Amino acid sequence: MDDMQIIDLYWQRSETAISETSNKYGKYCHYIAFNILNNKEDSEECVNDTYMQAWNNIPPHRPSVLKTFLGKITRNLALDKYKYLTAKKRNNGHMPLIFEELKECLPTLDNTENIIDDITLTEILNRFLASLPAEKRKIFMRRYWYLSTIKEIAADYKMNESKIKMSLLRSRNELKKLLEKEGISL
Repeated sequence: MDDMQIIDLYWQRSETAISETSNKYGKYCHYIAFNILNNKEDSEECVNDTYMQAWNNIPPHRPSVLKTFLGKITRNLALDKYKYLTAKKRNNGHMPLIFEELKECLPTLDNTENIIDDITLTEILNRFLASLPAEKRKIFMRRYWYLSTIKEIAADYKMNESKIKMSLLRSRNELKKLLEKEGISL
């Protein structure tokens, strides 16, 4: 079933929408959640919550790209769950390392003073990603959007881990230079 048909099922309030979403995007959403949470049960809970949020948000919204819509919901839910779990000191995954890597090239939320700054930052990030060669962009997104480990990325792209690390370092440095050039304080 194509995405528009699935979205139409949500608009019709047909419970089939959930099962069709699960059939088509369940593994994708689970992959995102598991990379963040590193726990099967918590990941399944996030994916189920994703379906619930999709049900609650379609309608009134009609996403133009269902996969991205679901991925964003899953990622946000998993990050919220991760924050909850780490606040209780119950998880020791690779997330702190990823945040540490990005610390020097992205502004903190405290430095982003209003919505205009958020929009500007989004535009700069989109421009930065568009400027990267396809392979570097995929590696960057796998690490910092999907939160994949270096080992997973290296295996998937059939590269050694040091090459992945160097690609990410260079990309972060390029991003940092672009943000500084654009006047974004880090």
